[in-house]
Amino acid sequence: MSLEPGWYVDPAEPETRRWWDGAGWIGAPIPVDVTPPDGPPPAEPEPAAAPGNGSAANRPASGAAGGPTGQPAGPVPSGQPTPGWGQPGQPGQAGPWPGQPGQPGQSGAWPGHPGQPGQQGPPPGWPYPQWPGRPPAPRPHGLPLASYGARLVARLIDLGVVFLLNVLVNGWFVWRYFEAIEPYLRETMRRALNGDTSTEGLPQIDDQAGGLQVVILLIATALWFAYEVPSMAARGQTFGKRVAGVRALPVEADQPLGFGRAFRRWSTLGMPTLLWYCCGLGLLLQLVDAVSPLFDQPLRQALHDKRAQTVVVQLPRNRPAPRTAPPDRADPPGDTP
Repeated sequence: MSLEPGWYVDPAEPETRRWWDGAGWIGAPIPVDVTPPDGPPPAEPEPAAAPGNGSAANRPASGAAGGPTGQPAGPVPSGQPTPGWGQPGQPGQAGPWPGQPGQPGQSGAWPGHPGQPGQQGPPPGWPYPQWPGRPPAPRPHGLPLASYGARLVARLIDLGVVFLLNVLVNGWFVWRYFEAIEPYLRETMRRALNGDTSTEGLPQIDDQAGGLQVVILLIATALWFAYEVPSMAARGQTFGKRVAGVRALPVEADQPLGFGRAFRRWSTLGMPTLLWYCCGLGLLLQLVDAVSPLFDQPLRQALHDKRAQTVVVQLPRNRPAPRTAPPDRADPPGDTP
């Protein structure tokens, strides 16, 4: 069922009314709180002629025998703008087409824009408007993205803390491991220095070495998990990130990561530690993850950020602590009951 012609609230712009002629919206919108006129809106004036291209009275119709200086006579070829109508951005020519963003009384939507029937795009053959120059850098939740240097400093500090924890907790197992393989390493080095490449008669590695290596990697992974996941889940920051002034946030909201997201983020980078046993494969995966923000645009996400849907932002340097912020002085002294 088609609506009768009249003034109705524009569903795409609820703050305005427009005239519906039974098939589409016509005319310029008016504020919704303004009483509309009794009939349809007046016809919009024709666009003014640009300086240097002749007045509307002097411009011949399409197909006329002659035209203004510099304009060819006859019909305009298909796909070309009408003579005397300048393309946007060129000096000395007419202004924007109907519906171009920024033109008074127009919403700036092209054909196919939802809720904007009757709006027109640029004439055939005209380029669509593009962002001038380089687009601005994204600011997730109003904060700038952390630089790769700040992220690298934070990660190195965190690795240093995890290394110290391993010295304290894992030191005995590491000492026992090197004690098990020391005779083999010593004989191999002696033969290499003497130019002897034979492998006969080398001391056997203690059977405990393989088990000790697995235990060392398990403890190292567990220490990294205990250091990083709880603090990232609660605050989005480790000790290194607090020092560097960066924080990890969910892409969709400024809120704590939560345990599940923090674990997914850490596991992409931390779990490959268990694969160090396989000819250093885990270390290679971690290196690829560590350099991946250099090649990601526009959010500079590492592989672990992409898996957890997080982004790392730079926090402002001078932000007042909640307990030191000045009290609200909206009410003058003495007015508080």
